[in-house]
Order: sequence, then structure tokens, then C-alpha cells
Amino acid sequence: MLSTFVRVIILYLVVLIVMRIMGKREIGQLQPFELIVAIMIAEVASIPMTDTGIPITNGIIPILALLVMHLIISIANFKSIKMRGLICGKPRILIHRGKIDESALKKERFTINELQERLREKDIVNIGDVEYAILETSGQMTVVEKPDKRNAIPKDFNITPQYEGLSYDLVIDGRVLYENLRLIGKDYLWLENEVGKFNIKPEDALLVTYDGSGQIFCQGKGK
Repeated sequence: MLSTFVRVIILYLVVLIVMRIMGKREIGQLQPFELIVAIMIAEVASIPMTDTGIPITNGIIPILALLVMHLIISIANFKSIKMRGLICGKPRILIHRGKIDESALKKERFTINELQERLREKDIVNIGDVEYAILETSGQMTVVEKPDKRNAIPKDFNITPQYEGLSYDLVIDGRVLYENLRLIGKDYLWLENEVGKFNIKPEDALLVTYDGSGQIFCQGKGK
């Protein structure tokens, strides 16, 4: 029992390190070769976890081999456009200038119903509102609506919004994030003074944030 427990922990740490090295993509954004590696790693790791008769190295070595293969393909994918097209494929335009490309649908084995479903996921219920629909290499759908169907933006009214910038967390659950304070050019005394306006100390705050316009959000613990 203890042996199995230890083996699971070791393999978990190995898989965690390997997946961190592979990068930060979401499952829906994985390229085909990345998804294959992820599935194979899960399969290889599961075998020595439960069968104590199999040496743990029989799980670790294949996982490391898959990592090496992934890195080689990733480098080739990065360096060569031809390899990129061969490994990942190319985006396919399913709707071009408002017209459904039937040949593109057939090549991607996409039905009209599947196309409509993907559009509804983008909050588009009328296919006639779409100017372009592009099936990306990751399987995600990029949709460009017709100009008269797009949501209005400030530029349409010749309005220039005030710059907002990033919002920085300065305190989380009573812990002061000094690195973020340095990034905005402030110190603890400034933070203490600002949080004091809410009648609490930084250490008593659940969350304190600072946005690009200089606005501070502060909420105390237990509020």
C-alpha cells in the first residue's frame, strides 16, 4: 500500500514537471501533436502507478522520451513554416465573405449543424451575420461578423477612452505583495495610508487592488 502511494506521488511529480515544461495551453488550444503527447503521458503514467510489479522507471523513462519528442517537434514547428503546416495543418476558412464554403466543410468533415453550433458558442444565432468563419489549427473557431452587425466601439463615435492599464493585486488574504508594490512605484507606507482610508490595516484586508487609473479596491476580511 505504502509502495503504491509513493509511486503515485513520484509519477505525479514527474508528469507535473513534464507538463510545465511543455507549456501553458488549455486543452482546447492544443495542437494535434501536443494532444497526442498528453494522452500518451497519461496512459504511460497510469500503468506503473497501480502495478507494483512494474519498475517505476518503466513509467518515467517513456514519459521523458515523450517530452524529448515533444521538444524536438516544437522546435521544428517553430523553425520551419513547412514543418508547421505539416505538423499542425493550416487554418481553414469555412465562411468567406458571408458565403459558406461547402468544399472547405467537406475537407474538414464539418456539417452545417456543427458549424451553426460553433457559431452559437460565439453568441451568433444568425449565420447571415457572419462575414468570415475560420477553423483554426487548434480546432477553435474564429468569427468575424459583418460590419453592420458588430458591436459599437468608442472609435465608432470618435471617442478616445482613458487608458486603463493593468490591475495589480497588492494584498491577498492579508498578505502584502511587495513585488507588485514595486512595479507600481509604491511602498508599504503608501499602501498602509491608502488602506487606512477604509479603516483597516493591509494585514486585515481580504483583497486590495490598484488599477491603471489609480483606483483602489479594498475589502476587509469577514466583510
